[in-house]
Amino acid sequence: MNICVIGAGYVGLITALCFGKKENKVICVEKDLNKLKMLKNGTPTIFEEGLDELLKESLRVASVQFTEDFELGIKSSDIIFIAVGTPTNDNWDVDIAQVDEVINLISPYIDKYKVIVTKSTVPVGTQKYIKIKFLENQVPKGNFDVVSNPEFLREGKAIYDFFYGDKIVIGCDSLKAEETMKKLYEPFNIKMVLTNPETAELIKYTSNALLSVKISFMNEIANLCNKVGADIDVIAYALGLDKRISPLFLKAGIGYGGSCFPKDTKALVKISENYNCDLDILRATVNVNEKQRVLPVIILKEYYKEVEDKVVAILGLTFKPDTDDIREAPSLYIIEELLKSKVNVKAYDPMVTKEIKNIFPDITYSYDMYECLADSDAVIICTEWSEFYNIDLFKAQELMRESVIIDGRNILDKAKIKEANIKAYYSIGKGNIRN
Repeated sequence: MNICVIGAGYVGLITALCFGKKENKVICVEKDLNKLKMLKNGTPTIFEEGLDELLKESLRVASVQFTEDFELGIKSSDIIFIAVGTPTNDNWDVDIAQVDEVINLISPYIDKYKVIVTKSTVPVGTQKYIKIKFLENQVPKGNFDVVSNPEFLREGKAIYDFFYGDKIVIGCDSLKAEETMKKLYEPFNIKMVLTNPETAELIKYTSNALLSVKISFMNEIANLCNKVGADIDVIAYALGLDKRISPLFLKAGIGYGGSCFPKDTKALVKISENYNCDLDILRATVNVNEKQRVLPVIILKEYYKEVEDKVVAILGLTFKPDTDDIREAPSLYIIEELLKSKVNVKAYDPMVTKEIKNIFPDITYSYDMYECLADSDAVIICTEWSEFYNIDLFKAQELMRESVIIDGRNILDKAKIKEANIKAYYSIGKGNIRN
């Protein structure tokens, strides 16, 4: 099939390449000329498992074309995917300005029937809104249908999820569009959920919100564990044996981050308010997460009492391992709080980006884990990169001025902590050690 994907960000790029892999002809339209140049040269603009190989193969067999030409993309395609950013405003409303821009840009080129698909995460009612906007732009009613087709891709595993995901959600009010979408996704052999647009739009938010609730709930229980002497990992294991609960998203830590969970939980709260239907549990989830992500700073201040001029090493800057995404990462909030308290911050992450260096230009960036630990008064583990699991604790104890470890991801072995004579170790719900 002939497909156009508008936007070559996390979702758009994966969408374009994966559809190209299934013998479709794909045109990916991107207005960022620097990003476009990189992609045309076979250079990935994001870090994602398997992306480098897939991009180079797509260019080699010419299954995907990258261009800034909207007219070429729209007129050459039967299905157009909108995959642009929908950030959250300060009042938690979803900003669909980029979607608006796309509608206005593509309207003049819809010269025959096309299916317009929203991949972007958009508020309930956006499908109807887009239809109205096209009609206002003088696009004939018979020339388009609008479909909601939200993505459920895990960063770091996005390509795998696109090919082998749990579900494909298709929301539309046109049988013709539904048949087109079913034909498009047939080669993937993934269970389809066919519904109306409003339900499809809400499924995306509900899915991320429920996972966020699980995370925040377990983090609150973890904080209680440290008060009463319980072990959150054992609790999580026991809960996971209950088939009604499942073992997924029960791991305690310093909160969730990334491009989806923080944005979508807040957006769903705001959507509910707009319909006079409060979601109190979800609002509490957001509040718990905002407190949890700065918990290491509270622990540090309780230990040292006075933290000014202390040197703190941050291990991990991305919101999760196996990605270069720092959006809403707990590390950002931790560093911000440390700098407010005049702490000297050192940081190490395998995927340090220019973006975070622009946010925090005055902290010290290390290119090695042990270089980061050297002469530090404390270390905060923010991301569970695999190399952090295998840290040489004896070496860490020797390099650090004071071996105070705040394990925000519960990745270290307490027995090894004791063996290495670490001065102080703090976990999230697994108990603390003070020597």
